[in-house]
Amino acid sequence: MGSQAIRYLILPGWQGSPAEHWQSHWQHSLPAASRVEQLDWDNPDPHEWVATLDRRLAEVSTPTILIAHSLGCITVARWAAQASGHALQRVRGALLVAPADVERAGCPQALRSFAPIPRQSLPFPTRVVGSDNDPAASVPRVLELAQQWGSEVAILPGAGHINVKSGFSHWEQGFAYLFRLQSQIEQHAKRRA
Repeated sequence: MGSQAIRYLILPGWQGSPAEHWQSHWQHSLPAASRVEQLDWDNPDPHEWVATLDRRLAEVSTPTILIAHSLGCITVARWAAQASGHALQRVRGALLVAPADVERAGCPQALRSFAPIPRQSLPFPTRVVGSDNDPAASVPRVLELAQQWGSEVAILPGAGHINVKSGFSHWEQGFAYLFRLQSQIEQHAKRRA
């Protein structure tokens, strides 16, 4: 992101991201990266999760890129739908990986309180990365969410839920999507200058 200081804020999904998860590896690999720690990873409350994200963003004024997985993606969309303009200005962009469709048939009961999923365009550059065999969201649903959120989108072949169970631990290839997002953020900033 040029010479401008940036921090990365990692938002795990339901049940958190264990030490083997790519988000945990990225947290230790990226400069100025930290994680949003929710009070209850197993029984998520949408209001609490959004409020926790809001508090973390308010802690420092450093421009922030959000890196969300699964239910963390829905948390970002819910936060953006109700955040103040001042809070929104802190976020430069968001990488939204394997968004969980909390409105799908068979969605775990613990996640249903996050419905409905906000449909408005997110007010910062975003990139959605999904999979063609993710049990948490079908390809048509991921494409629909990306379109509604105004996101660039990539669909990975055979990547499951893009988590440890699907074979994604370090996920070095994922940095390419982060770098593309950062280029997108830079182009967005130039257009607004």
